[in-house]
Amino acid sequence: MSYFHWIAGCILGLAWLWRLADAAVGVPKIADVSVPEWDRRPPGNPRISIIVPACNEAADIEATLTRLLALEYDNYEVITVDDRSTDRTGEMMERVASAAPASRLKVVHIAELPPGWMGKPHAMWSAGKLATGDWLLFTDADVLFKPDALPRAVAYAESERADHLVVFPRMIMKHPGEKMMIAFFQTLFVFGHRPWKVADPKTKDHIGVGAFNMVRRTVYEALGTYQALRFEVLDDMKLGKVVKNAGYAQRNVFAADLISIRWAKGAWGVVENLTKNFFAIMSYQWPRALASCFALAFLNLMPFLGIWLAQGWERMGYGVALFAMFSIYVGMSRKSDIPPYYFVLHPVSSALFVYTMLRSTFLTLGRGGVVWRGTFYPLADLRKGMV
Repeated sequence: MSYFHWIAGCILGLAWLWRLADAAVGVPKIADVSVPEWDRRPPGNPRISIIVPACNEAADIEATLTRLLALEYDNYEVITVDDRSTDRTGEMMERVASAAPASRLKVVHIAELPPGWMGKPHAMWSAGKLATGDWLLFTDADVLFKPDALPRAVAYAESERADHLVVFPRMIMKHPGEKMMIAFFQTLFVFGHRPWKVADPKTKDHIGVGAFNMVRRTVYEALGTYQALRFEVLDDMKLGKVVKNAGYAQRNVFAADLISIRWAKGAWGVVENLTKNFFAIMSYQWPRALASCFALAFLNLMPFLGIWLAQGWERMGYGVALFAMFSIYVGMSRKSDIPPYYFVLHPVSSALFVYTMLRSTFLTLGRGGVVWRGTFYPLADLRKGMV
């Protein structure tokens, strides 16, 4: 057992310490468009088409569209898509549109989903065909924009000569369970992705966020539009992947609370949201999903277990891992509303994330596909449509 703890502790200590050091150097390099430097008029005043797909979003769509219509930018349009909603989403879209200039807000209603498409990518593609902007900004129906969010983001994108810009939203969290789970998700994101490397063309690191994915129209069309992602569950991340793989300039930025979103309600809400995605992240391969569960548990639970099970100096590696992990929580607290002490709940959220991965895997395999917004998508089609 002594050799096991020495080896496991060294692996975990080095892994977490390396990621901490990498993040400590890299994260400060990520720009923040909320600072005074970016309170400026975008060069060239490019036209922006904001695309908002919605399926049964009656609770949020009115507030979202109202905020978008109040942006402090004079050259943009909003195209919102009612994607087969069965609630009052479409009606509320039309009500907002009736009070707005016709050139500012367009409403598209989709009654039927054609074969070979998932609902959200099809809604994005449908709106994209009507867009007149130099940039296409894809966002979600529950994202709240502050008035100066768009001009700041566009000023940065144009100044940096970016082809694709992602703005990280501020997460609105009202319950401890949400904070616990989102803290783990952010830690996992820092460990699994390196947002500070996205701008480096020599790396494969890429990014995409559903709340704010803005791409140049010429690049969007060169990549094959959303037709290239027509059966992709992870359409936001995969848009970032195809942009990066094609050699275009990709950037991501912080923005304080310029854009915000209530992503989930409670810990179980996070589990529900990720159940659709997790098996897709594993490319629908169950051996890979099981291996990832083991890796997640070893990486995130073993430091907490090892510090108690090991003896004497055997604990050193585990202690280093826990120190690095806590330091990452401290760093994240500076960019979010999650206090560092949520670190003590990391084992609980780790176990829930492993459960979510297993749940996603077995539900998808058991159903033979994914249910998303009331529509069933067969597993064979999902695998065939992966990017």
